[in-house]
Amino acid sequence: MSFLVSKPERIRRWVSEKFIVEGLRDLELFGEQPPGDTRRKANEASSESIASFSKPEIMSSFLPEGGCYELLTVIGKGFEDLMTVNLARYKPTGEYVTVRRINLEACSNEMVTFLQGELHVSKLFSHPNIVPYRATFIADNELWVVTSFMAYGSAKDLIGTHFMDGMNELAIAYILQGVLKALDYIHHMGYVHRSVKASHILISTDGKVYLSGLRSNLSMISHGQRQRAVHDFPKYSIKVLPWLSPEVLQQNLQGYDAKSDIYSVGITACELANGHVPFKDMPATQMLLEKLNGTVPCLLDTSTIPAEELTMSPSRSIANPGLNDSLATGSLRPSNGDSPSHPYHRTFSPHFHNFVEQCLQRNPDARPNASTLLNHSFFKQIKRRASEALPELLRPVTPITNFEGSQSQDHSGIFGLVTNLEDLEVDDWEF
Repeated sequence: MSFLVSKPERIRRWVSEKFIVEGLRDLELFGEQPPGDTRRKANEASSESIASFSKPEIMSSFLPEGGCYELLTVIGKGFEDLMTVNLARYKPTGEYVTVRRINLEACSNEMVTFLQGELHVSKLFSHPNIVPYRATFIADNELWVVTSFMAYGSAKDLIGTHFMDGMNELAIAYILQGVLKALDYIHHMGYVHRSVKASHILISTDGKVYLSGLRSNLSMISHGQRQRAVHDFPKYSIKVLPWLSPEVLQQNLQGYDAKSDIYSVGITACELANGHVPFKDMPATQMLLEKLNGTVPCLLDTSTIPAEELTMSPSRSIANPGLNDSLATGSLRPSNGDSPSHPYHRTFSPHFHNFVEQCLQRNPDARPNASTLLNHSFFKQIKRRASEALPELLRPVTPITNFEGSQSQDHSGIFGLVTNLEDLEVDDWEF
């Protein structure tokens, strides 16, 4: 690629070479082009293809033009620091959204292929518990991905700020039910998610549960046939290692399948209930050995913690190993009903314990699939819709609906879950 030409020309050539523009048009990367756009005129057939494959219920209300979005506070960065996430306002309606802007010029070929896979999956999937992409387009040298703003943030934000000793069981049941519904759909579509964790579980203003993290999804279909196992190790997966199943980490000839996601659901259940993820502070090699040797995490309560430990003076450093100092000085209140001295002096139901045990079976063939787990007795306690029950169960947390003073460079008073937006791990949040 020559650097003697103008920058716009370089970007056009770069996109043509790396993204295969005509192919990505079919993925609605450019969305509905305005009349007179030269790219649209260049290939009327391609434009007709876009219209025939569009999803009006998801994409139509958001225009693929950078000028339609007022970028407000920077929430965070991610994807090897090539991605900036902004809170933004969609000018035509005033709706608040999140905009992921990825610097294409600095992306490697491998990263571009990775992003292509994400965009393909976002077009392919349509489910009420999977985060919808409202618009995807290229502005200058950036890929913009627009999604709705999730006013409760992620489940990880909730346990990191308000439920540091774990959430109550009923709230977890509602959250995991939404996750399993999304996984059941993903698995039936022939994909493995490979990145189920609390930071990829988002909750909207009205209490609906969404699974994100589409970037890590992998198809199990090859040449029109569903494969019994796949062997590809998730890329850019350092932060997701504690949630990965033994068979994924082992990387042997047997490979893994959709049951690996079920193991991740079990780890996520422990994360939500205990306030921290198992294996978090272990070196990768030790974590692998522990998992291969059959070490099974569990819910921390009166049935799994010796009575003498429950009578000891409560200490976050003992009860929640792996938490940082700022959280260790937080409230010692339990979040599961009783108010004893020790934060884990509580009792989860036998149904919840059994659910986690089923998910964390060392042998993937012994784990139930997502459809079977949705009928588990653990979910019998659910009597209402998540949108009706979760806002009550998440109190005192309230959704962020007031964005006064949220102009660019103003980091105050925007996100009620934490005092500083930059404390959020938005590279994990992955809208």
